[in-house]
Formats: sequence, C-alpha cells, structure tokens
Amino acid sequence: MTCDSMTGELLQVMVCPPAHAGWNVPKKSAIWHDLGFRHAPDFAVAESQHESLCRLLTNAGAEIVTLPTSEDLTMDGVYVHDASLATRHGLVLMNPGKPNRVPEPQAHAAFCRQLGLPVLGAITPPGTSESGDIVWLDSQTLLVGHGYRTNKTGIEQLRSLFAPDKVEVVSAPLPHGQGPSACLHLMSLMSMLDEHTILVDLPWLAVETVELFKGRGFRLIEIDYSERDTLACNVLSLGNNRLIAIEENSKTNQRLRDAGFEVGTFPGSEISINGGGGPTCLTRPLRRA
Repeated sequence: MTCDSMTGELLQVMVCPPAHAGWNVPKKSAIWHDLGFRHAPDFAVAESQHESLCRLLTNAGAEIVTLPTSEDLTMDGVYVHDASLATRHGLVLMNPGKPNRVPEPQAHAAFCRQLGLPVLGAITPPGTSESGDIVWLDSQTLLVGHGYRTNKTGIEQLRSLFAPDKVEVVSAPLPHGQGPSACLHLMSLMSMLDEHTILVDLPWLAVETVELFKGRGFRLIEIDYSERDTLACNVLSLGNNRLIAIEENSKTNQRLRDAGFEVGTFPGSEISINGGGGPTCLTRPLRRA
C-alpha cells in the first residue's frame, strides 16, 4: 500500500454516507448547531450530493469502501478524512480535538483491519490531531497544522511515529480564525493539486508556510476570495491532473481549468458547505499509485 502522497492516482478510498453518520437519526441531527453546522440538515439532499461525489470517484477508477454505521458516530463522521491517516505501513489513528469525534478513530481501525490494513500507531492524550491538518508535501515531508484541532504534543507524537522512516514532520502555525468552535484545518487553507502545484488561501496562511512553499519551488494558485466561505480551497486530487471540487465555486474552478486541470464537480450546499467539509474531508484515501 502506498498513501504517502496527496496527488498520486487514487486507487482506494473510504467514505461514510450521511445515513451511516446518522444524518437521518433525529437525536443525532437535532444537535446540528452544537456541531457547528450552519442550519438543520436536509438528509435527502445530503444523501443525493454524497452519491454525486461517489459517482465521480467511481468514474475516476477508484474503489470505494464504505465505513459501517455505528452508534458512536455523530453527523461529523461523514467527514471521514479526519479520524485516521493512511501510510505505507498502516493506519495512524488520530485523537480528534473535537470531543464528539473521539470515537471515530476506533471505528476506522476496526473496519480497516477487515480490509487487511493494519494500525501503525495512534495519537494519545494529551496529544490531539486531526488529519485535516496533515498534508504530504512529498513522500518524505509531512506538513502538520498547529491549531485548535492538532496541538504541539500531537505533532511531537507524529514525529516519533514517522522517525523510523526518516519522514520530516514540519509544523505549520494556523490562525485563530473564527476560534476553537470553528473547523479551521490546514487543509481549509491549501490543497495539493499535483506534485508541484498547491491551491491556496494565501492571506490566511502563515508567512513561514508561504516561504516554505516558495523555497521548495511550488506553483501557487490562489482561490477566488469571494468563494472562501464556500470551501473553494478544499479540492481533492485524483492524480493525473484530475480534481474534484464543489460546483458552487465556479470562479476558483475555472482558475483550476485555466491552469490545465480537469475539474469534476458535485453540488455541495448540504453535504459540504453546511457542515464545513469539502471533497477532501468527505474522503479518506487508503491507496494511491
């Protein structure tokens, strides 16, 4: 298994449909405000939009595996990217900084063991970490956002886990943004498009992170800032210059097409924008070429 890349050809990906995360369960959907959703969920629309995303993944040749439903999952479980990190040696289980998400890593571990994917290690208290803060710049460099969801201790534990493979773990300071209750991940501010290109929300990135990108020769494409609040910076690479983006972000998507990328889109008003998670958040890549 190889998954030390954000941009290799996507071969296998885990998803968690809204029904599996309890979007259709009244006692779970009733706490939407506490979870940071913008409005009460529309389950039927969310399910339809998630199915549109899955069609794009299937059409791209990726094998989809589906996380089983669980009483422990809240509506946030649909954003399946965050609770685990796939590596060449197995799964690293996160310890989410958002309390309701703490049970999710064990659900990932149990399911992935059935797929033959072992657990390499886990982030443990007082360390916190969510994979929305973790980006492979290349196979030997892991950029990790230091913010309200991933703390210093969590980053130190990641360094220890990856030290045997001589993977450099670089800390990237994140802004306060809208505060601890908001879901601001490193991947809210950047998406790897290919090995040399990054989509960025430049004004919100720390100076040292921008200097790191420029020092390594990355080409930076800026989002259209009128689309910041609709998650324009959250784009999933399928490999081979193919991307998946939210269709509402037409201006940013056109910039990507003008830069030479093939962009498939899905409607994300309910499944993405309402809950604050774009196509990268909705997918946990397990294998890339």
